[in-house]
Amino acid sequence: MGYSMPTHLDDALSALARHGDARIVAGGTDFFPALGEGPAPQTLIDVTRIDGLRGIAQTAEGWRIGAATSWSDILRAPLPPCFDALRAAAREVGSVQIQNSGTVAGNLCNASPAADGVPPLLALEAEVEIAGPAQTRRLPLSKFLLGVRKTALQKGEIVTAVHVPTQPDGMVSAFRKLGSRRYLVISIVMVAANLWAREGRIAGARVTVGAASPVAQRLPALEAALVGRPVNDPGLTRPEHLAPLSPIADVRGSAEYRQEAVTELCDRAIRQALAHV
Repeated sequence: MGYSMPTHLDDALSALARHGDARIVAGGTDFFPALGEGPAPQTLIDVTRIDGLRGIAQTAEGWRIGAATSWSDILRAPLPPCFDALRAAAREVGSVQIQNSGTVAGNLCNASPAADGVPPLLALEAEVEIAGPAQTRRLPLSKFLLGVRKTALQKGEIVTAVHVPTQPDGMVSAFRKLGSRRYLVISIVMVAANLWAREGRIAGARVTVGAASPVAQRLPALEAALVGRPVNDPGLTRPEHLAPLSPIADVRGSAEYRQEAVTELCDRAIRQALAHV
């Protein structure tokens, strides 16, 4: 197996073009588990040394998170409260060692329904920056993730950053995750809630659920029901609010259990976020 560690993006794209079966790795924390019984690629391209692919910067449009930014970097960054859900999710990405190595883009490109970073980034309306042989393009995260282990990446492309637009003033956020134990666990369900208020009432809301459908989903009916409610009485999540979800039954829980758990976690995440308004 060949191993390449370019320091410039153009070199990485060229290596990807030369080796048709090459795989991109950053932290590499999911690489071998994801292989399963399948054949290993002939070439690995490690992008962690490429200039500009690591770090968080505030821009005129919002924030840019480099693709190779680690979850520990997210935890250490002086980000505003709208990122609290993402920061909480970062603490759930495996052990400290995994948080030090695992990357934001790797979590997205792995496209697991239980990827901890996806619901908070969806609630921030994040976009994915993609570099290819001909152009650099951006896609909303909701269009980048196509299904279980499926993304919109085309042959020869590399994710280079995640962009988070400027958020409404006063936005607060919270993340809740349910697993079979407290630490180092794959999610049964998880919820991110981002809300903002004006004059004691909820002015806007984004609520996203992971691990209860092939890709994480926003809950527009719940978001609409929250708008206008008093901050101290946001109401309760109802079954009709969960229409976009399609939970499955597996070794971690039944579909019915997941549906009930989502209802409770939505209420907890919403109230946790609103406690900081």
